[in-house]
Amino acid sequence: MSKPDREAMLDRDHAVLSIRRQCSLLSLARSGVYRSKRAANDDADLVLMRRIDELFTKWPFYGSRRMTVTLRAEGWALNRKRVQRLMRQMGIVALGPKPGTSKPAPGHKVFPYLLREMRVDRPNQVWASDITYIPIGHGFLYLVAIIDWASRAVLAWRLSNTMDVSFCVSALEEALARFGKPEIFNTDQGSQFTSTAFTGTLEAAGIRISMDGRGRWMDNVFIERLWRSLKHVEVYLKHYTDGREARAGIAKWMAFYNTERRHQALGYRTPMTVYRARVTGAVAVDMTLHLDNAGALPTGPQHQPLTNPSLAA
Repeated sequence: MSKPDREAMLDRDHAVLSIRRQCSLLSLARSGVYRSKRAANDDADLVLMRRIDELFTKWPFYGSRRMTVTLRAEGWALNRKRVQRLMRQMGIVALGPKPGTSKPAPGHKVFPYLLREMRVDRPNQVWASDITYIPIGHGFLYLVAIIDWASRAVLAWRLSNTMDVSFCVSALEEALARFGKPEIFNTDQGSQFTSTAFTGTLEAAGIRISMDGRGRWMDNVFIERLWRSLKHVEVYLKHYTDGREARAGIAKWMAFYNTERRHQALGYRTPMTVYRARVTGAVAVDMTLHLDNAGALPTGPQHQPLTNPSLAA
């Protein structure tokens, strides 16, 4: 019998058996029985997680050490262990040129990165997927999206209150049913994407699987830009109170993004316009690394402020 089952058998108002005797009979430690259980997420943690998400969206290369320093400078009294715990719970890891940025589960197969130096210039050549954290009322949700790399179009998305692989597979199956299939599907090495359920769906459809390499931290840059735009012009402004409100708000924004939001990189066309055109070479994406004047790669749109959704790229 499991510990939770044994704890459930305790009767604190038993007329004969004391708590001490019941713990002895059930092989339970009295300290764990008497100590009040801490809520999974108290209000202070939720506020802190929202702030971590805002900082991470702005600077996705921030790890727990730099995040802790920044938060302390803002007046938070915390240590690095607390920040590490919350970042793990949120499912976020700093982007950076180091091994094991997103570790798969033990026993899961990791596929090689196939997009190095590749020129992506047509719809359904490469799709990509990622998961991000969405704060709501007194908790949070996880959002997965699948985009077509050449057109930036969002082909499917799902919200979930857990990091279980099922919502990722559900989004993938919807994208395949509605838009056919890509030649290559790229993800990070997170356990959801390395799972047999996810990779098996791709392999059954005859899709080549690519996973972000150790030497490149911008391998999934377009979906990182999608998260940045979504959060700055929708999530942080709306402050969703619950999952229903979050789903409705994100659905409306995704429709706007696909059919109304014009991208400078796409010749000021909308993602779905470019996707549906299916003109070879109409939209070229150069996968070669290009550094800016400071010798760094940009992590998001640089030419327009994100506060104007109709102009941001």
